Amino acid sequence: MWYAPAAAARELGVPLMLLMTSSASSFRTFMEYPLLLERGFLPVDDAQKDTLVDILPPFRVKDLQRIDTTNLYSFANVLANVVAAAQLSSGLILNTFDFIEGDNICRIRDELSIPVFAIGPLNKLTPLVGRSSFLPPDCDCLRWLDTQAPSSVLFVSFGTMATIDAQEFLEVAWGLAGTKLPFLWVVRPSLVRGLRLHSSELPSDLQEEINGRGRIVSWAPQEKVLGHPSVRAFMTHNGWNSTIESISEGVPMICRPCFGDQMGNARYVCAVWRLGADMEAGSVLQRAKVQTAVEKLVNGEEGQNVKQRMRNLRIEAEKCVSKGGSSDTGLRNLVDSILSFGKC
Repeated sequence: MWYAPAAAARELGVPLMLLMTSSASSFRTFMEYPLLLERGFLPVDDAQKDTLVDILPPFRVKDLQRIDTTNLYSFANVLANVVAAAQLSSGLILNTFDFIEGDNICRIRDELSIPVFAIGPLNKLTPLVGRSSFLPPDCDCLRWLDTQAPSSVLFVSFGTMATIDAQEFLEVAWGLAGTKLPFLWVVRPSLVRGLRLHSSELPSDLQEEINGRGRIVSWAPQEKVLGHPSVRAFMTHNGWNSTIESISEGVPMICRPCFGDQMGNARYVCAVWRLGADMEAGSVLQRAKVQTAVEKLVNGEEGQNVKQRMRNLRIEAEKCVSKGGSSDTGLRNLVDSILSFGKC
C-alpha cells in the first residue's frame, strides 16, 4: 500500500506523509487487527456475527473489514506494515472531517503519536472540471434529471469494483420498478458477473413495467448527480468516496455494502449517523428488500427525519471546509508542516 514510497523516503532521508483515502474508522480497524484476531472476533463465526466488538464500537463482528479468500494472519501482517509506516511518517492525511469522526481521529493521533490532518471532504476542496473518471460519464443523464420532479429520483450505483450475479441484477431491477419511482442506475460493463448488459436487453415485461421511469447508463458523473435537486436517495455499496460524497450533497443512502471497509461504513451511516436504510451485506439481493428499504427512506416520518439529519450534516460538512472550519484549519496546518520541512 505504502511500501514503495515509504522505502524511497527512508533511503533518501526525506520526510514522508501518507494519505488514507478511506475513513478514520477503517484505519482504526487496521490498528486493532492483531487484537481482533487474538480476541477471536476474526475469523467471523456465523453464530457470533451480530456480537458487538467492544474494542471497535459500534462495529458488530460482521461489520469488520476482512479478506475472506486469503489467510487472515497474512492480511493482518499487511495491515501491521501499513500502521508501522504511518507511525514512522511525518503525518497522516485523512479524507474525513471532525464532526463525523472526531473520536477516531483523536484515537489515531494519540495512539500513534503523529500529526493527523483531517481535511475532508476532499471533493469539496477541488473543482469538478478536469477530474479523471473511471469510465467516460454519460452526461446526458443530467439532462434527463432536469425533466424529473424535485427530490423524486433514486440514484443507484455500486461503484467501480463491486459485482452482482444475473439474478441479483434482475431482482434489483424489479425492485426499482416496484417502487414506482423514477431511477437512474449505473450499470458499468463489469457489474454483472459473466454478462455485459444494456437497458435494451432487459426482459420485455420489465421494460414495460418501468415504462420510461428508469434510465440505465454505463457510468455517471456521480457528484453532479448527487448534487442535482431531483435526486431523493442514493442506493450505494458504501465505498468511502461514495459515502462522503453523499454526505457532502445531503442525499440519504440505501446501503448495500459488498466487501472491505464498506460494511463498516454502512454501519456508521445507518446506526450512528442515522442517514439511511440498510440492506444487509452478504444477504441475497431480493426485490422485496429493495422496495422495503426505499419505502422506509422515502416515505413516512422516519424518512423525513433521515432527510433532515442529512441536510444538517451537509451544512456541517460545508462548515468544516469553510474558512476557520476544522478541515480548513487541518489543511492550513498541513501546508505549514510541509513548508517547515524546507527549514530543517
